Amino acid sequence: MNRTLPGQIGPGQADKDPIAWCGLVAFAFLALLWIRLHVPSRIYFDEVHYVKAAKVLLTLAKPQNPEHPLVGKELIAAGIALLGDTPRAWRTFPALFGSLGLFAYSRALWLASGRTWATVAGTLLLAGNFAWFVMSRIAMLDMFMASFVMLAMWMLAGAVRFPGQARWRSLLAGVFLGLALGAKWNAVAAAALPGLGFLWLRVRRHGRKFMLATEGAPVPGISLAEGALWLGTVPLLVYFLTFLPTFFYAERPVNPLKLVEYQGYMLRLQESVKKHHPYQSVWWEWVIDKRSIWFLYQNIDGAQRGVVMLGNPLAMWAGLPAVGWALWAGLKKGRKDALAAALFYVACVTMWIRNGKPVQFYYHYLLPGAYLMACLALALDEIARRRDRWRWVGPGVVALALVLFAVFFPILSAAALCCGHKSFEFWMWLPSWR
Repeated sequence: MNRTLPGQIGPGQADKDPIAWCGLVAFAFLALLWIRLHVPSRIYFDEVHYVKAAKVLLTLAKPQNPEHPLVGKELIAAGIALLGDTPRAWRTFPALFGSLGLFAYSRALWLASGRTWATVAGTLLLAGNFAWFVMSRIAMLDMFMASFVMLAMWMLAGAVRFPGQARWRSLLAGVFLGLALGAKWNAVAAAALPGLGFLWLRVRRHGRKFMLATEGAPVPGISLAEGALWLGTVPLLVYFLTFLPTFFYAERPVNPLKLVEYQGYMLRLQESVKKHHPYQSVWWEWVIDKRSIWFLYQNIDGAQRGVVMLGNPLAMWAGLPAVGWALWAGLKKGRKDALAAALFYVACVTMWIRNGKPVQFYYHYLLPGAYLMACLALALDEIARRRDRWRWVGPGVVALALVLFAVFFPILSAAALCCGHKSFEFWMWLPSWR
């Protein structure tokens, strides 16, 4: 039976839930990830930090990479424990979570918008935005963080859409937000915004009675006090529970009574990294897709190979005016789905504008880039629904973005390159990408 949500494409015609199509995209994405997942056959880029930390974590010998929380390292360690100490084992869980996060993103976009075309287009755009693919193929922490955020978005969108399911969905959202923070602190803006939005909507409607009132958006029947439990207390409890292994280190175990104090120690470690890195960049360079990162470029495993961290230029650049449209559509036309996507994007970027971390990298744009693709998909959907000559712009942009993904696929997937050490020049369309 086809499930429908409000989202009209014609008089009396409701959009159909594209769950099968989105599941197919996520499965195809995993199949692409699996190609050469074991290449390179050694640690590369920041795997040097996290694979090593995962191996030490399995022994509970001592703190390793203590500046970051544990969830991502615990999952990499799980891959090693289950599949062996091999490159494919290190990267299996990032690949699985990348595909799961992509599917969760599609469910969140459908539940928020009720629009079939926008949902499928957004799923394809995220799959082909380069960054989501590259970060799903490397044993780093970011894909775990981003995928748990998308699982939380799925639950939150469902709670708003189906108030009768709000409690269990909100509980799961809180668990996923806690796990996202437990993977990497980069999730903090996305984790905080739902609660802040809940607070603002209830204060706006109920004034001084906002705390216990249950009427009105975002979830009728749920008070702000209860919402704070699901979206505030639960994430914090889950986050702190992820530190359980640290209590049992053979050397320098963490004192459970000083776990909050330990967070300050982690922050000081992160802020202590100030040495200039040749690939470091800042937020505005991410926004305009200016600075790439070469995760790998060398002769390895019998061929010249490369892995570049870069945004799909068409999708990333087209997404910027789409954010402006989404804000306008939300504020002037009442498009709550568009407004939510734009606000999450702005919040996640603003966090990095205000962040005091001395050394930052393009992969920190992974999560904002996902919300950017949602803005773009919703904007293109609006064009595609028109009954004029411009209606083909939407499908055309998505198709061209996927063509670019195919063109760049060799240097996103560590393929053997044909022309020696200068092979990379074919893809370096901007001098700053070199």
